[in-house]
Amino acid sequence: MSQLTSENNIRFDLRLIASWIEPGAKVLDLGCGKGELLAYLQQTKGVIGIGIEHKEDNVSHCISHGLSVLQGDINEEVEDYPDNAFDYVILSQTLQQVYTPAKLIHELLRIGNKVVVSFPNFSHWRSRLHLLFTGYAPQTKELPYEWHDTPNIRVITMKDFRKFIREFGFVVCREAAINSSQTDRQGDVVKFLPNLRATYGIFLIGKK
Repeated sequence: MSQLTSENNIRFDLRLIASWIEPGAKVLDLGCGKGELLAYLQQTKGVIGIGIEHKEDNVSHCISHGLSVLQGDINEEVEDYPDNAFDYVILSQTLQQVYTPAKLIHELLRIGNKVVVSFPNFSHWRSRLHLLFTGYAPQTKELPYEWHDTPNIRVITMKDFRKFIREFGFVVCREAAINSSQTDRQGDVVKFLPNLRATYGIFLIGKK
C-alpha cells in the first residue's frame, strides 16, 4: 500500500468513513483534497471512485497518483450526473462551506443511494468556553481561523444537523461522533454527550 493510502497515514475520521463503504461500491468524493480517502477506498475496498476538487494543485496531485479526479465546483458538477449514478457520495468536512446545503444534499441523494456527511461540531465544549470567557469567536484546532478569513460560512452542531435532516425529509442511517483534529491519525468515538464532547460529527444519510 502506498504512502498516500497507508493505514498509519490516513486521518482517523477518513478511516471511519471508509469502514462504512461497501466493497466494490461506486463512490463520488466531493472536495476530495489530495485524494487520501479515495486512494484508501480503492486500495482497501476495491471501489470505483471519482473525485471532484476545486484546487488545481490538489487535482494534479491526485492525477499523479493515478486517481480519477475532476477540477470544478461541486455544486455545479453534481448536476451533470444521472440519477442513482453512485452507491455513495462523500462530503467530508465541506458542508460548513456550502452556500445552499439543502439544495446540494437533495442533489447528492438524487445521484447517490447514500450520502456520507462530516463537519466540525461547533458546539464542542472548547468552543463554548472560548466564547463564554473571551467574548471572541472560537478558535480551536478544528476551527483555526479568524472570523474574517474563515472559509466556514455555516455554524453547524450535531443537533442542528439531525433537525435539518428531519425537516427536509431525509433519514439518518448511521452516525458517529468523534474526537480528532484535521491532521490527527488517531481519535476516539464519543458516545456520552456527543454534541458537547465531539469535535466532529459524521452521518450516513439516505432517502425516506
